Amino acid sequence: MSQGPTRRRLLGSIGLAGAAAVAGCLDGLPGREVVPAGTADASGPPSRDGALHQPWPRERLREETVGGGPDKDGIPSVDEPSFASPGEVTLADDEVVFGYAGETDVKAYTQRVLVWHEITNDSLDGTPVAVTYCPLTGTAMGFERGDTTLGVSGKLVNNNLVMYDRATDSRWPQVLATAVDGPREGDQLREFGLTWTTWGRWREAHPDTEVLTEDTGYAKRYGSDPYGNYNPTSGYYGGGGPLFPPLDEGWAETLDEPKRVVIGTRTADRAVAFDKPALRERRLLETAGSGSNDDGGGDDEADGGNGDADAFLAAYDPGLDTGWVYRSRGASVEPDDDSEGLFAVEGETYRAGDLPLERAYAFDAMWHAWGGFYPETAYVA
Repeated sequence: MSQGPTRRRLLGSIGLAGAAAVAGCLDGLPGREVVPAGTADASGPPSRDGALHQPWPRERLREETVGGGPDKDGIPSVDEPSFASPGEVTLADDEVVFGYAGETDVKAYTQRVLVWHEITNDSLDGTPVAVTYCPLTGTAMGFERGDTTLGVSGKLVNNNLVMYDRATDSRWPQVLATAVDGPREGDQLREFGLTWTTWGRWREAHPDTEVLTEDTGYAKRYGSDPYGNYNPTSGYYGGGGPLFPPLDEGWAETLDEPKRVVIGTRTADRAVAFDKPALRERRLLETAGSGSNDDGGGDDEADGGNGDADAFLAAYDPGLDTGWVYRSRGASVEPDDDSEGLFAVEGETYRAGDLPLERAYAFDAMWHAWGGFYPETAYVA
């Protein structure tokens, strides 16, 4: 049976032609000691609260780390990103972007650029950050980076990008946000939320946005994705299995669709995956015991027996085609208006992104990646 294209073949044209100088090593990288005490309110992107669920021993993760094809920095990070206003760029409305809307900065990071770089070192709301994207796992995640920069190590674990920091050369699998090797082993990065959506949707919701341009200092075939296309999905994104063996294949017993998209959230001791296509259709998904929709696909065992204290819900936002995840804590939530994406909470009406509940940090991921990293995850559909 053919294994299909290899990552080296897919990325054979990346090269380093026209490369700008790689940023030097700097001091300081935020770790677990600076993880915030609370999540952001509805006015800004959610960030992770507290320690992060880690089901795999770090020794096992090191053993399962493989070369992805290109060597260290063979996929070069963008360390001096350039941005433009919507009127200054030509992008199709259906192009995938990863959006950030904070206190002062509103930016869209284009998938067409990040597929060739995977990491952009930037500053948002005065904070040094890294915006990261892994095409093999379909994960776009933001991290605070302190006084250093993050780069692409050339390694993968569970098909997922392994980042490195240029201060200590420690290795950080993107999804786990935890150093598994090097001087910072065991430390965790502070994450912040990005919205996976399309340029047309993001521009309509945030007309004041800036957008990442192709002025990166590198000569790349931007607009030509070596993995396929998202709208409509084709190539690697369109189906089939992952390029490399996953950490765990138990996810196939729950859902044998490796590239299906879920919206995942995790706490210190558990993980939950909301099926994104099901969320589009039903508009509200909940883990068991979380209020009005107790048959939302979860069960008491999947919730770890913690009931409402550890229950979550996901509300669909049709404007951005995304889902917002909240700790439900027994609140009664019902879809109210289908076209506007409104929800009734205790008799009041709110948009999906503004529910009066505690927002949880969550992100889109391919099912094989989420299930591989979190084999005991609850799956809600």
